[in-house]
Amino acid sequence: MATKVEHPTLEERRARGLEARTRAMPDSHAGWTPAADRPDPVALIEEQNARRDADLVPVRHGRMMVSPFTFYRGAAKIMATDLAETPTAGLNVQLCGDAHLSNFGVFASPERNLVFDINDFDETLPGPFEYDVKRLAASLMVAAQNNGFSESDGRAITKTCVTSYRETMAEFAAMKTLDVWYAHITEDQINQSVDALMAGADGKGKGSKKGKHKRTGDDGTSEMTSKEMKQAYKRFEKNAQKAHSRNSDQALSKLGEEVDGRYRIVSAPPVIVPARDLHAVYGLEPGTLENVVFDLFRDYRSTLRPDVRQLLERFEVIDWARKVVGVGSVGTRAFVVLLQGRDRGDPLFLQVKEATRSVLEGPLAKSRFKQAGERVVQGQRLMQASSDIFLGWSKGVQADRYFYWRQLRDMKGSALVELMAPATLDFYARTCGWTLARAHARSGDAVAIAAYLGDNDAFDKSITDFSERYAAQNDQDFAEFAKAISSNRIEAVQQV
Repeated sequence: MATKVEHPTLEERRARGLEARTRAMPDSHAGWTPAADRPDPVALIEEQNARRDADLVPVRHGRMMVSPFTFYRGAAKIMATDLAETPTAGLNVQLCGDAHLSNFGVFASPERNLVFDINDFDETLPGPFEYDVKRLAASLMVAAQNNGFSESDGRAITKTCVTSYRETMAEFAAMKTLDVWYAHITEDQINQSVDALMAGADGKGKGSKKGKHKRTGDDGTSEMTSKEMKQAYKRFEKNAQKAHSRNSDQALSKLGEEVDGRYRIVSAPPVIVPARDLHAVYGLEPGTLENVVFDLFRDYRSTLRPDVRQLLERFEVIDWARKVVGVGSVGTRAFVVLLQGRDRGDPLFLQVKEATRSVLEGPLAKSRFKQAGERVVQGQRLMQASSDIFLGWSKGVQADRYFYWRQLRDMKGSALVELMAPATLDFYARTCGWTLARAHARSGDAVAIAAYLGDNDAFDKSITDFSERYAAQNDQDFAEFAKAISSNRIEAVQQV
């Protein structure tokens, strides 16, 4: 029986947002301190490792060990545990679940245009909108500190992001429903925004070498010369051009080799282990593994739209391999599959990632989807303005293994956060704040959230205070993690 859908009036929706202040005022997010019974952060990481490929766990630790920022990227479970103890207003949205700033980037829309959006949804789950805002804001504070910025710059950049989220949510609250649903950021819009920023620095546009861009922080200022801004713009252009070139043809040149007139995936263990070598990893005969992959592929195809399924049936599987990706995902099972269309010059690479239980399941209710791969795909489709047509899911051979599928390197690109100057990261923070608000407005009640946030900066300051405190906690956790490695409690392999 279909569930009745309520349609409250605008006045009722605003009243709901204002009533939410009785549960958590916008300034109640300040003053965060860790719970007295806070779990050992290293133990939480070890808990996650139990389900991961044992030979890759040290690689995961090595990637997290690079800096407090890379540790933060891999510590979503730790923060999810901490967020469970924080105040919330009771206004739920579809959460990304791991909305740190490196999970934003560009990729191709089905129309083959570059769009900017959230990229990764492994932890997606419905829940309080504050969870994503805090995860993103704290990541900016950690990144600013990691880049050696001043305290005032770190606070100002973080607040820029939260202010952008709040003001954008107010804009979406005033928009028509379909306008909210179709809103997105294109490459041209980012170009225009960067050019306007540079024009504001010297009154002439991106070609001038004079002038400064000034941003006022809570207790200080940061300046960036237009020469530095021009360098940042060139870096953006270079990254955009690189993203345009990242497709299956480029992936084949990097990941493939020709043997006896056929392409196959190269071997570069432990990062890339092709199918012909994987029997040593999983203890299965090559023929058995091949049958597993074809079963997974058929299962996956059944989750696609009929037109996309027919398109995919024009390709045949040529080879596949285990391929290590990311920081937090290392050790979960991830593969790449090489398919061929009309001939050897018509490749298609698909990525297959294991979908585990979201780190938010526990702090929040369990997903309504029994299949974790479907949880990821449906959450991504709900939050993204444009999603990959090849998104789908399949069940693994083992009863508790689930996967989701997508294109590999479909014009995907991410910002090099570690190379950003303060003004550049400030611009990026504003863009991420806008994007997160748009993603939340698609599934949540923008009118109620905007009413809760209000038209002053109480929420912005409150989240900024939380982020500064959480960045300090992240430093302590990172130190404990490093100590666990040095004491041989856990093993780490770096530069892999």
